[in-house]
Amino acid sequence: MTERMTAEQYRDAHLAKGQGGDKRRVRGAQRTTTADGITHDSKTEAERWEELKLLQLAGQICGLRRQVDIGLIGRNGPIMTDSGERQRIYKADFVYVDNALGITVIEDRKGHETDVFKLKKAILAAQGMEILVTKARG
Repeated sequence: MTERMTAEQYRDAHLAKGQGGDKRRVRGAQRTTTADGITHDSKTEAERWEELKLLQLAGQICGLRRQVDIGLIGRNGPIMTDSGERQRIYKADFVYVDNALGITVIEDRKGHETDVFKLKKAILAAQGMEILVTKARG
């Protein structure tokens, strides 16, 4: 006979084994701080931030922002959290304007696309927004 446990008991059991931790870390990503003191979720994200700052200095892009919240909207309006108190969001790694094309770019630096990311990317596509996914060279 199989022992049954609640989701909370299962989560507690994994935390006790040291398998919990920060759920935002994907495939061993390490938080990294850049020279200007900004903390990024991964080394590759920090590297891309430095690249984008150089592109902005060169005048190729403008309006560079990081960790930008974009509300998710479904067919019947905003997609709410389970509690119904807040709108669900996608947090873009970078948003900027490409001066040559005259368009706003929503960019995400990924080593691995999670199922949640794929879902949010699809929802944004339905809203008419495309995410540029950049991967680390290597």
